[in-house]
Amino acid sequence: MLAKRYGISLALGAIVTTVLFLIMQAVIASDEAKLDEGAKGKLLELVRLEDDEEIQTKQRKPKPPPPPDEPPPDMPKPEFESSDVSQGMDVGAVDVNVDLNVGGGGFSSDGEYLPIVKVAPVYPRRAQTRGIEGYVVLEFIVTKTGAVRNPFVVEAKPPGIFDRAAINAALKFKYKPKVVNGEPIDVAGVRNRITFELSD
Repeated sequence: MLAKRYGISLALGAIVTTVLFLIMQAVIASDEAKLDEGAKGKLLELVRLEDDEEIQTKQRKPKPPPPPDEPPPDMPKPEFESSDVSQGMDVGAVDVNVDLNVGGGGFSSDGEYLPIVKVAPVYPRRAQTRGIEGYVVLEFIVTKTGAVRNPFVVEAKPPGIFDRAAINAALKFKYKPKVVNGEPIDVAGVRNRITFELSD
């Protein structure tokens, strides 16, 4: 039984080996045939130019720009649409003593902070439709970069109606920072009253 299995295994091994050998010979023969065919295609001839040839360069001058047309007419200043609501605002700061010493650039001279940009608040729609007017007093810090930080409501009439609109507007304010000994500093306790009034 065991000898019969060995015999079958040897016979199968011999058959597989012979088949593989024949396949390898066929592959090698086909590769040799391809090599004998040679490369097909055109040959390129490279010709080296002599170094003595001079290259002629042309210098092109840019064309002069065309003469400018007539300057555009002055545009009229835009007028803001006047709705039935005036977004009134009192931009005066409370208890502010201003000493303005104009220096030659940067923070070269000492001086108090000064308002540069004051943005009008957006009138709340709920208050507008109900005809509510009032004001908000805010307190905040003017930073050394001139921005507003940590605004909070000190007084509001009526309370809770205009607070958010006033705070959002204050965050967009820009100041010339206070300068002491040539260095800008933060100023805390700055107060500002924002008034909300409807037009007649």
